[in-house]
Amino acid sequence: MNIEKINDIINPQREQLLKHSLYEKVLTIDDLNCFLESHVYAVWDFMSLLKALQEKLTCTTTPWFATNNPETRYLINEIVLAEESDLTIDGRRQSHYEMYLEAMEFCGANTSEIKSFLLEVHSLNNIFVAIKKSNLHPNIKAFLDFTFRVIEEGKTHEIAAAFTFGREDLIPTMFTEIVKSFQSNFPNTDLSKLIYYFERHIELDADEHGPMAMKMITELCGTDAQKWAEVEIISVLALEKRIGLWDAIEENIKMKIEMS
Repeated sequence: MNIEKINDIINPQREQLLKHSLYEKVLTIDDLNCFLESHVYAVWDFMSLLKALQEKLTCTTTPWFATNNPETRYLINEIVLAEESDLTIDGRRQSHYEMYLEAMEFCGANTSEIKSFLLEVHSLNNIFVAIKKSNLHPNIKAFLDFTFRVIEEGKTHEIAAAFTFGREDLIPTMFTEIVKSFQSNFPNTDLSKLIYYFERHIELDADEHGPMAMKMITELCGTDAQKWAEVEIISVLALEKRIGLWDAIEENIKMKIEMS
């Protein structure tokens, strides 16, 4: 079992994502905002997968001790550096979640729901209770619950699998083209920060984070067939949850249109 084999196994789910009917439903700025208001939960929970891996692969407590594998230590720290403190379009430092939130606000999307949800998470100090109590679409709840179950119960290579293979490689490219077309069709809406976010996402994933994450999986699994088998299971599940998220966003857009 290796990276190529995993990619072959998850190809049906990836194809299903890439051909999802959601893309044809994002036709107006309102549709785009509806997409952003649901997708932001995936942007946020990705940061938790990232930090869970940093905790597993580096020493984040005192007294400090060197972890076993300097290679995985380096890989995750490099990814954290950009994801948690990247350069914004105007030269400030922000996490990708904060960049996404700011981009949402600039194009008129509602950020109050995700902010209220995070306040509830902080107040309850229990992510699973917060998810259950929320008014989110059941598929979004299932998506978040899966992420945090993997973080809480998963082995390091399983968390890395959700982090690496649960991401949409080509979807940001698709949405960059959609957003660019909106920029020309709706010149009064400032989408520059959103376009920058997607383009930055593509640049980092293709050139740096994607290859780094694949190398991290290889380092963590080595020649252990059981670990590769567990990576396969988590990777398929992660993509199935992502498909469920896309289904939920499509339903939310449809519902918003019917109510307007």
